[in-house]
Amino acid sequence: MPMPLRSAPWFRLPKPQPMLRSTIKTAAISTVSYVLAVVIHQRTPIGSHDFALGVRFLLFQGVLVYFLQLRPYYRTQMTYAEASAERRAVAQAAARRQEFDSRLHRGLELADHEPEALAVVSRALGVVTADNPSELLLADSSHAHLSRMADHPAGGGPGCQVGSPNACAAVRRGQTAVFNSGDDLDACPHLRNRPGGDCSAVCVPVTILGNTVGVLHATGPTGQAPSADVVFGLETVANEAGARIGMIRALTRSQIQASTDPLTGLLNRRSLEDALRSAIIDGRSYAVVMADLDHFKLVNDTHGHDAGDRALRLFAGVLRRSLRPQDLACRYGGEEFVLVLPDCDAIEAEHVVERVRISLASALANGTTPAFTASFGIADSLSQGDDYDRLLTVADTALLDAKRAGRDRVVVAPG
Repeated sequence: MPMPLRSAPWFRLPKPQPMLRSTIKTAAISTVSYVLAVVIHQRTPIGSHDFALGVRFLLFQGVLVYFLQLRPYYRTQMTYAEASAERRAVAQAAARRQEFDSRLHRGLELADHEPEALAVVSRALGVVTADNPSELLLADSSHAHLSRMADHPAGGGPGCQVGSPNACAAVRRGQTAVFNSGDDLDACPHLRNRPGGDCSAVCVPVTILGNTVGVLHATGPTGQAPSADVVFGLETVANEAGARIGMIRALTRSQIQASTDPLTGLLNRRSLEDALRSAIIDGRSYAVVMADLDHFKLVNDTHGHDAGDRALRLFAGVLRRSLRPQDLACRYGGEEFVLVLPDCDAIEAEHVVERVRISLASALANGTTPAFTASFGIADSLSQGDDYDRLLTVADTALLDAKRAGRDRVVVAPG
């Protein structure tokens, strides 16, 4: 392992007091030796001439010692002290940055949902940018528009009017952009003519799941570019927030994919049963509806499987628009669907299903999907008991009765 610079023997400087004593002793010895040498050489007693000669020599040698030894030494000491202070300042700044990075990382790890992560970002902006306005802008699902998702908890956001990711210079370049003034020749055009007047700014791109879809934007007094610490802090927030929000979105997407039918976007059978289990535990009454698209095989055989897929997606869209927010819709398999309507009896459920039938007829009016109808069977927990499997069987029997009766109709199971 290499020896540290400050530990190297050749790097160590002598202490000032021992060096000064050594220098004085050397000068005195040199002076006395010179005077004695002159006396012995002249073989005369010591006189004023020799004393004056010694004094002059001592002064001359003192000047030499100062300029050749003491002055360079103290200059070296001052340079070393300044370098040490600079190293300490750099180390302290690095420690502060590392602490901020660690605290931000821990805070974001505790966020299970995107709004919680955005709240952490807002608090982090308050730490990084002091009282200066700052904000986080993220693209919507179409990646065509930017919206403010978080801002400084006290100073608010600067209110950047950039409309889309591609219109942001930092996003296009994929790197941090710093501007001293909005009036500079090479300044971002979105900094000009702001209601608050001219300002300096820093813009840091935000990357989520490999795509640059947002920007962290902070402003300050005109002509005063943000410090290196502020830029580093914003870059840290951008990196950590982008990674955490990306992780949350990926987890949410995987959970949705695991719980929904990929073709229709409705719940799958397992997710429906899990949701229904909590409703049963709460002791709420509910109705179960079995639905089946009429002559669906004929649609597939006549118009092709793409037309059949369009029919399934259209019916799923009709269900989403017709049901209440608390109702559950599931693609049970093939062309079969199951609806669970909490706090509904059979009569109320029948009204809901009739609304679905009317909405389906309206949706098919544009002619983009082959015409089809649906049949429905209904059972409720008030008349049949709250056993889900039994309710499903009773509703399926009612559905078969609707099919036998001519299809495109609703049948309620007898109580």
